[in-house]
Amino acid sequence: QVQLVESGGGLVQAGGSLRLSCSASGSISSIKTMAWYRQHPGKRRELVAAISDVGDKNYGDYVKGRFTISWGSAKNTVFLQMNSLNPEDTAAYYCAAGAVALYYGLGSDNDYWGQGTQVTVSS
Repeated sequence: QVQLVESGGGLVQAGGSLRLSCSASGSISSIKTMAWYRQHPGKRRELVAAISDVGDKNYGDYVKGRFTISWGSAKNTVFLQMNSLNPEDTAAYYCAAGAVALYYGLGSDNDYWGQGTQVTVSS
């Protein structure tokens, strides 16, 4: 089993930046894809950014050029650097690990998920 712990969320003004962190523990040798998803109240979760075990990256269209996903040096940690934040980025952000479907925005309950961290952007 894999456990994920997220940190870095908070309140920021429009135009500001945040850096989210996700650390994995447990059966981490089986991890092929890690990703960040977000969920607005009353809406389905959506892909923010994903990274594969060989370093391929996939971003949601609404964050391209503003957000960057990267592996930590130990490859059991991923970061999401978020720049030029706007109020539409306000959401609960979740770290995920598991199947390749995560890479394409098709994460499910069969994957592993963190507890979520709230990002709120004020205008």
